[in-house]
Amino acid sequence: MRMHRGSSKDGRESSRATGNLPLSASSRSTVTVVLELTRAGSVDRRRVNVARGTPVRAVLRSIGQAAEGSAVLLEDTSIPLDTPIERSVRLVVVSTFSGG
Repeated sequence: MRMHRGSSKDGRESSRATGNLPLSASSRSTVTVVLELTRAGSVDRRRVNVARGTPVRAVLRSIGQAAEGSAVLLEDTSIPLDTPIERSVRLVVVSTFSGG
């Protein structure tokens, strides 16, 4: 059987590099989220780096915070827990329940 010129089955190594993607394509960019957890008059600040597009709920869970028991404020405005983080931000987290 005769193979035509340029066939991938001719046994020669490809001259193209494979698996070399630019950094922007090989990984999602990350953003920094500063969380200010307020409870009983005290503030606990945490800083986390997450992938761009991570929902607020996932950011809270990553630090062990109960997302469903929290109100999250961005620039003094309450935001939904499903809001994707697209840029570095500071979020104020207020617990909406307390122990009995």
